[in-house]
Amino acid sequence: MAPNATDDNTTAGEADDLRVGRRKAVRYVVPVTVVGVAAATIGLVPALADSGDPDLPKITAQQLIDKIAASDVEQLSGTVKITTDLGLPDLGGLESGLLSGATGGGDGSSADPSAKLSELASGTHTLRVATDGPDRQKLSLLEDASEYSVIHDGKDVWGYDSASNEVYHSATEASGKAEEKPPATPEGLTEEALKAVDDTTSVTVDGTVHVAGRDAYRLVIKPRQSGSTVGAISIAVDAKTGLPLKFTLTPASGGSAVVDAGFTQVSFARPAASTFDFTPPKGAEVTEADDVEAAPEDLGGSPLPGGDLVGELGGPGGGHKVVGEGWTSVAVMETGGGGVPSDSELNSELGSEAGGALSGFLGSFGDKVNGKFGSGTVFSTRLINALVTDDGTVYVGAVTKDALVKAADSAK
Repeated sequence: MAPNATDDNTTAGEADDLRVGRRKAVRYVVPVTVVGVAAATIGLVPALADSGDPDLPKITAQQLIDKIAASDVEQLSGTVKITTDLGLPDLGGLESGLLSGATGGGDGSSADPSAKLSELASGTHTLRVATDGPDRQKLSLLEDASEYSVIHDGKDVWGYDSASNEVYHSATEASGKAEEKPPATPEGLTEEALKAVDDTTSVTVDGTVHVAGRDAYRLVIKPRQSGSTVGAISIAVDAKTGLPLKFTLTPASGGSAVVDAGFTQVSFARPAASTFDFTPPKGAEVTEADDVEAAPEDLGGSPLPGGDLVGELGGPGGGHKVVGEGWTSVAVMETGGGGVPSDSELNSELGSEAGGALSGFLGSFGDKVNGKFGSGTVFSTRLINALVTDDGTVYVGAVTKDALVKAADSAK
């Protein structure tokens, strides 16, 4: 449930600390995992806003966050446009393969959600979404000549990649209650963002807007602390249902949005039952979740790359240390290995072609730093930064390079 705002400017009440994940990072994919952290934490071509702001009754930030928390939309279908711009160098697709390996999608099935949905970590994508209660959801990633879908129907969860004709299947207990929303949607992204709201945050209502033909209020969330890479988060909230329709995160450094996700079309009618029907096509290769190391729970979990990593690292019950508070929280992970591997190590472990590409990738956005903690390399994106020390400790957060080094010094 979303935390509450006390007035138009500040939220109060306890909120979860910035969460970070449990999977042990392999040395040469730790920096690439930063991509997954960013995509999963705050998640995702802007939704087209109609001209002219609607005339709606006044509402406070407290009331609007309460409205989001009370939203009980169980049936909907629509189209979501997503753009993620972390400012990463182009690796010609190699980063997707490394990312899927870092997040558990290493079983070789192109239909595994943890592997396929890593594509949402960069670029512009179109999603079709449908929901009919807590036990029936479908999310489809539309591509030029193919489609990838994840379907949750009762106890069955199916992933299907039409390009390769591969199927991934897992079983889950029918919940009978609403779970966490898929973070690929404005609702899921908002759910994650509101967990970071505490007394270090400014929350205001900044007018109204039309999104996907709906009247909406605009909720704006800003860190009060210096050192955060987050400039502001803008959320368009449906005036009638309280459903988040559009989510935009802009960086403190300025420029275009890092993450922009919004409905371009939405309907609150019940989707046809056939929407959630799935039978593996004839000749399809089917991979059972029980046959691989990691299996997705359901669409209410975290289908994005790094979802578990962000959702569990450092939060209540998380197995890793967190230094700092609020928007400048930094997760500390012990990898059990050394620092950034040398070119020869990368070539030996990955092969000359992949090793050389990754070496260039790491070198293009890595900076050597020193401090009380010793020495290491900071890997920077427009949102998430990671410091990998020479002794193998990793510090990750939505903070600036200076704030990251300061956090590493304070942890010693």
